[in-house]
Amino acid sequence: MTTSPLIQDQKPGALRPERRPGIALAVIVACQLMVVLDATIVNIALPHIQDALKFSTTELTWVVSAYTLTFGGLLLLGGRAGDILGRRRVFMTGILLFTFASLLGGLAQEPWQLLAARALQGMGGAIASPTALALITTTFPEGPERNRAFGVFAAVSAGGGAIGLLAGGMLTEWLDWRWVLFVNVPIGVLIAVLTPRFISESPRHPGRFDIAGAVTSTLGMASLVYGFIRASEEGWRDSVSIGSFGAAVVLLASFAFIETRALDPITPLRMFADRNRSGTYVIMLSLAAAMFGMFFYIVLFVQNVLGYTPISAGLAFLPVTVAIVIGAGLSQRFLPVLGPKPFMLVGATLVVIGLGWLTFISPDSSYVSGVLGPMLTFGFGMGLNFVTLTLTAVSGVAQHEAGAASGLLNTTQQVGGSLGLSILTTVFGTASRNEAAKQIPKFLTDGTAEQKAEFARTHRLPAPWGHEVLAHGISMAFILAAAMAVLALATAASVIRVRKSDLEALAGAAGPAAG
Repeated sequence: MTTSPLIQDQKPGALRPERRPGIALAVIVACQLMVVLDATIVNIALPHIQDALKFSTTELTWVVSAYTLTFGGLLLLGGRAGDILGRRRVFMTGILLFTFASLLGGLAQEPWQLLAARALQGMGGAIASPTALALITTTFPEGPERNRAFGVFAAVSAGGGAIGLLAGGMLTEWLDWRWVLFVNVPIGVLIAVLTPRFISESPRHPGRFDIAGAVTSTLGMASLVYGFIRASEEGWRDSVSIGSFGAAVVLLASFAFIETRALDPITPLRMFADRNRSGTYVIMLSLAAAMFGMFFYIVLFVQNVLGYTPISAGLAFLPVTVAIVIGAGLSQRFLPVLGPKPFMLVGATLVVIGLGWLTFISPDSSYVSGVLGPMLTFGFGMGLNFVTLTLTAVSGVAQHEAGAASGLLNTTQQVGGSLGLSILTTVFGTASRNEAAKQIPKFLTDGTAEQKAEFARTHRLPAPWGHEVLAHGISMAFILAAAMAVLALATAASVIRVRKSDLEALAGAAGPAAG
């Protein structure tokens, strides 16, 4: 009797996975869905989290950044861990850590407790997510079966954001904001139970962990983000802000030094030698910075100014998701014919237009006149870029380095989003303080006694004065977001030089790379 390839690596006495590819795929994509939707499911709950735990608007950005910084900073290390220690083992470790962190976040009573839980969630996601994709290659044989599995994985990755928006709205409105975190617990436990039963362990490969590189890069970016957020509240002369920037410089310089000497660097610096790849990373960094800011501030606007319920806010964001999917589909279909540069140029131009449109946002803006049009324009432009940037990042890369090239692009997206949001928050904080200085005298003249008592207790201006402050800060932040998109457009125009000979490689990579 022959031994199934799925159980060759099992030790004597170990539980042998059953050959149920459908269940195995469901387990893998459930993990990916949980990690992907967590980036958006929490966004809809942000105003409720702010009220419950008494975050300021600038401090609230850490609820997003604590997750994305650790996720992006440790993503490449998580993929390396799966190769060295065994993918199933690492996959389960990531899932259990993510699940435990979700439970802690749902139970948080203080802001620091939620932020610590979000950072742990990011660590768990960074461990589980790259391993989930790799498990498809070890669980499904090459050919139609694996291709179908990649297709399902890609569809879940693309739709996870939309699912998160709706789920976040329903959970927040019908139950409580804490359930956007609690919902991960039963899902994570079920995945952990099913994994050893239906997914086999992969062979271990020798290698080294670049722990020093992962730690210095993640802490360096966290220090940089903290410096910007602190400066938005305390000013640029604040000693803590200056110290944070200094620490970031030292840590990031140490990271670069470590990577030049590491035998197995977490970030192969040779990836930046190619101008197309370097340009791609700059474009993704700039666009992600603008994208994270757009989602964060429009969520606050539609709920705090327009008065949308969480479910209505989730529905309000669905058109931008549809626009992203349409743009990505068009780019994937015509990329081998036209090449990547036209999609980068048109996509970045649309992003600039959408963000520039949002600079006109005001308390008098309606959803249709002030939000929907800019979001559709922005979303379609982002969709044109997502697949294009992914394929350009892996074009011309040796097969064994394709994972590192695409993984670095994903890391750039997460870290760029965190950094960009912190920079936009600095602009938002400064503009909001200046506008508040103008609105407070008007409030003291026209506000009721009840409103003044509430302001003395919370230090938050009520409507309509508070709406003026929030809208003005958001408008100013979008000016800088548009400038970030202009940098992406300029990079696409001046740096990207993909040759005609690269088109064949792009066509061949279209399937798995897009996933």
